[in-house]
Amino acid sequence: MTASPSFWVVIPAAGVGARMQADRPKQYLRLGDRTLIEHTLDCFLDHPGLRGLVVSLSAADGYWPTLACAADDRVNLAAGGAERANSVLAGIKRLVALGAADGDWVLVHDAARPNLAHSDLARLLESLADDPVGGLLAVPVRDTLKQVGPDGRVVATPDRSLYWQAYTPQMFRLGMLREALGGALAAGIPVTDEASAMEWAGHAPRLIEGRADNIKVTRPEDLDWLTGLRG
Repeated sequence: MTASPSFWVVIPAAGVGARMQADRPKQYLRLGDRTLIEHTLDCFLDHPGLRGLVVSLSAADGYWPTLACAADDRVNLAAGGAERANSVLAGIKRLVALGAADGDWVLVHDAARPNLAHSDLARLLESLADDPVGGLLAVPVRDTLKQVGPDGRVVATPDRSLYWQAYTPQMFRLGMLREALGGALAAGIPVTDEASAMEWAGHAPRLIEGRADNIKVTRPEDLDWLTGLRG
């Protein structure tokens, strides 16, 4: 088995999570006795391979200073941007200031994805340790997919065996990821995750199968489900 590499982490957390229809950004909603982002940070902070972690926050974020983790000297901050790619690039810039090099691994993880299993993180690190590109956790699509036309009617049923649902963390070399994200932004290419930026730059990220319960909280029922899962 390939040894797990050391790595850096960026958590983009400048979004507002409008679909949650909550009174605060979704990463600050509570799951049990702590917020989602606190659970998310715990997925990484005690890992022996972690070299540094950056959270990219909105300038108007008044919730972060109220959290206990805001005083944790293992957590560094960067100014988040208008889009996810801007926030990740700001996080990468902060990592470089902390000593990260172009060849180092960077893991990008959603702030509102608090249920990452230690076994999934280990599998990602070990599987991609020597990969020339990097990759991401993902889950094969289980349900039948439908392609929909502008009138809301089905126009095709794609072969679901060809599709996976992209999760995080997504793991790439710092220099390659910075170049891909910066290039996509400069070209006006909309990228919804780091893998899509890498794809645009001509790379083929590898998919590593993870657990289906590593969900991103996007809608109120997602938080209800996680609350029930944790008892």
